[in-house]
Amino acid sequence: MSSRDNNDPEQLGMNVSGLRRSATGFALDREDLSDNPIVQFEDWFRYACETVPMDPNALSIATVDDQNRPSSRTVLLKYFDDRGFVFFTNYESDKAVHIDANPNVALLFFWSDAARQVKIRGRAERISAKETLKYFMSRPRGSQIGAWVSAQSSVISSRSLLEIKFQEMKQKFSKKEIPLPSFWGGYRVVPEEIEFWQGRRNRLHDRFQYTKQDDGSWAIARLAP
Repeated sequence: MSSRDNNDPEQLGMNVSGLRRSATGFALDREDLSDNPIVQFEDWFRYACETVPMDPNALSIATVDDQNRPSSRTVLLKYFDDRGFVFFTNYESDKAVHIDANPNVALLFFWSDAARQVKIRGRAERISAKETLKYFMSRPRGSQIGAWVSAQSSVISSRSLLEIKFQEMKQKFSKKEIPLPSFWGGYRVVPEEIEFWQGRRNRLHDRFQYTKQDDGSWAIARLAP
């Protein structure tokens, strides 16, 4: 229990301005970069897998609703290639509803231990059912059942309802392969801009932005920190 008096508004909040560290990351110069941002991302992602203690594939995705109110949440990147970055979700979740109405999204990878960020802006599109099924079948059975159980983003009265439904579905599928739910699948974010941010001393960070051109090539520009 906190000793703070919750009825005293003067005690609410914290001053965290003293929490700081000087990033001491590697220098990032134009000649260090690949002309292809996906190749560059793969290089940084491999490094993150070696240096980030947990979930280097965690990313924040920002969407907007039909009133242009932004919303962000963390999901897990499952794979990427020249076509874009893929994650999976319930197609009836808030994020999916937002995406289906407005496919413009922003992604952010933040690797604190490496003093690096990657910012991505692009358009999200549903992947094929065949591609989704291939990934779904690779999931642990518990995760497969979980996809059936949760009506993601809907209001529920208690956790016990989820646990009861999980046991019901576990029993239902106990002797057979778990089918792919029609309301669950993947999105691919096709990038239009990708920024690589390298933390440096004195807040003089190195930032390079790739912008997709009409001919399919990428223009690269250094940005002020």
